[in-house]
Amino acid sequence: MEDKDIIALYWARSEDAIRRTAEKYGVYCGQIIRRVLGDGRDAEECLSDTWLGAWNAMPPQRPARLPPFLGRIARNTALDRYDYNAAQCRSGGFEAVLEELADCVGGTPMEEDFDLRRLGEAISSFLDTAAPAARLVFLRRYWYCDGVAEIAAGTGFSPSKVKSLLHRTRKGLREHLRKEGYDL
Repeated sequence: MEDKDIIALYWARSEDAIRRTAEKYGVYCGQIIRRVLGDGRDAEECLSDTWLGAWNAMPPQRPARLPPFLGRIARNTALDRYDYNAAQCRSGGFEAVLEELADCVGGTPMEEDFDLRRLGEAISSFLDTAAPAARLVFLRRYWYCDGVAEIAAGTGFSPSKVKSLLHRTRKGLREHLRKEGYDL
């Protein structure tokens, strides 16, 4: 089923929309959630919450591209659950990703020091200027929480090239954020 047809089902308030979405995007959204939370019951609950979030968002929203729209809902749902379960993080992988970015965005809680929307816009503007390979590797690592080996396998780069791209991109991001007025 085409994405526009699935969106039309949401707008028609047909319960078939959730079933069709789960069939087409269940694996995709599940991978995003498991990268943050690890396997388990929480991941399954977050996947169900993702479908509910899509149901509640459409209407009024009509996404131009359904996969990123659902991916954002899945990721935000997983991050909310991660915050709730912070003391019980099973995978440790997401914490490692956050530690890697700590040098770029500061060591104190961002809610105290940064306007998060402005920070997001600054990061997006930096990524708009990054080389396509660097942007792809950065997003796979820090948005999808992929491991270095997974990124290497998916891109054809060696693990050392992936690490190097990540290091240089974080360094460039840090410089960009300083130019934008962030005291790091």
